[in-house]
Amino acid sequence: MKIESPQAPDLIRAAAAFAALGSEQRLSVLRTLVRAGPEGLSIGDLGARTGVTGSTLTHHVKILASAGLVTQTRQGRSIICAAIAFAEVEALSQFLLTECCAEQGAAEENDHG
Repeated sequence: MKIESPQAPDLIRAAAAFAALGSEQRLSVLRTLVRAGPEGLSIGDLGARTGVTGSTLTHHVKILASAGLVTQTRQGRSIICAAIAFAEVEALSQFLLTECCAEQGAAEENDHG
C-alpha cells in the first residue's frame, strides 16, 4: 500500500491545474476570462476575444472547468464562462513560492557547519 504525504492532495490539485494551463490557447482563454471579471463572457464573446472558436473552444473550456479554473452556466440561450480561478491561481503561485530557496539556506549551513 502506498503511503501518501499530507501534501499529496495539494500536489495533485496543483498538477491538474498546471496541466490544464499547459496549452497556449487554454492559457489565453483563462487570461481573457480573468480580465473579464466574475461576470464572465458568453462563449461567442470569449471566442471572438481569443480567436479560439467552435469545438476547439468548447474542448479547452471543458478542460479548464474540470481543473476547477472555470465555470459554465446557462443564461437563457447563452452559455456564460467565468473564471473562478482568482483564488486558485493565487494558490498555485503560493504553492510554487512557499518553499522558495528553502534548500539554499540548508546548503549554506552545511558549507559553514
